[in-house]
Amino acid sequence: MSWRRLWAMMLKEFIQLSRDRLTFAMMVGIPIMQLLMFGYAINTDPKHLTTVLVVYDQGSLTRSLVQALQNSGYFQVVNNDANAQVATDMLAQGEAQFVLTIPANFERDLIRGNYPSLLLEADAADPAATGNAIASLQQLAESALRHDLTGALSYLAPPANSFELRIHRLYNPEGITQYNIVPGLMGVILTMTMIMMTALGITREVEQGTMENLLATPIKPLEVMIGKIAPYILIGYVQVAVILLMARILFNVPFVGSLSLLLFSVMVFIFANLTIGITISSTVRNQTQAMQMSFFFLLPSILLSGFMFPFRGMPRWAQIIGEMLPNTHFLRLVRGIMLKGNGWHEAWPHLLPLSIFIFVVMLIGIKKFRRTLD
Repeated sequence: MSWRRLWAMMLKEFIQLSRDRLTFAMMVGIPIMQLLMFGYAINTDPKHLTTVLVVYDQGSLTRSLVQALQNSGYFQVVNNDANAQVATDMLAQGEAQFVLTIPANFERDLIRGNYPSLLLEADAADPAATGNAIASLQQLAESALRHDLTGALSYLAPPANSFELRIHRLYNPEGITQYNIVPGLMGVILTMTMIMMTALGITREVEQGTMENLLATPIKPLEVMIGKIAPYILIGYVQVAVILLMARILFNVPFVGSLSLLLFSVMVFIFANLTIGITISSTVRNQTQAMQMSFFFLLPSILLSGFMFPFRGMPRWAQIIGEMLPNTHFLRLVRGIMLKGNGWHEAWPHLLPLSIFIFVVMLIGIKKFRRTLD
């Protein structure tokens, strides 16, 4: 072995890497992104969970209970004057994590020792997002009114049980993790396959020179993009059918919503991912760069979408980034349809951002593709 020839070969590789700016940026950018997301954005103990109050008793003990609820840090009251229907809709749409109902004559029944009941309804579709908060509330119920139940009311103070806290875990009462993970996998699998297959497929044609055949035809960039996207839609639906079948047979995941709404949502989501793949392929020069760019997009799509970790447990800046990712809205769609039975009214707030995303990314892809053709 010649050390001189070996050094020349190594030097050649370093020079080649220095000229490939995208690869160098990925080498530095991916570790930084992972450190930031795992260090700051990932939180398995979410706080300040959105809570809606349905209050039929405005007494002083009720106000003390609500104040203690907020002081715990787990609950953030976003609506303290809702009715039962509004609260139910907010739970179904994912706008609220909890609904606390305080019945009429709560304070009077508590003072008389009639053992009144409070009802806490929790969106338990994601058990990890509600487990610690529910546990803290059970302890909070024993001490929330400690400072109020003094003097003549001291007999109601802890350790005596002055009222009952009833907890209803909706959509996943048994806290089965598969009910949350398996529907979410649909979004992750579609994101991985659609983006990577599209980005690598078009980049491969450029490398092999077959794109020159398209340049010789009067076909327009938009027609090329749509023609490339269309076959993958069928592939995506085949994957969805396999996932739904296995979810039902192997994991017994419930499906209480509309199949037609789910299939329409899948089509919109597939289009969103395919436009990303087209845009990536119009930007990079080779398949290696296409793989790197795909992975750079996949990582936040998995970690910041609420698939692996509770979305509301992330800091505000991470939630803003997550709201711009298609996978975030699709996870809410598929979980809402399968577990909650959501309809078009609840799905529209998530279908609209996906449609806007498709329009914006498609424009960028067409512009980049036209520039590549020139």
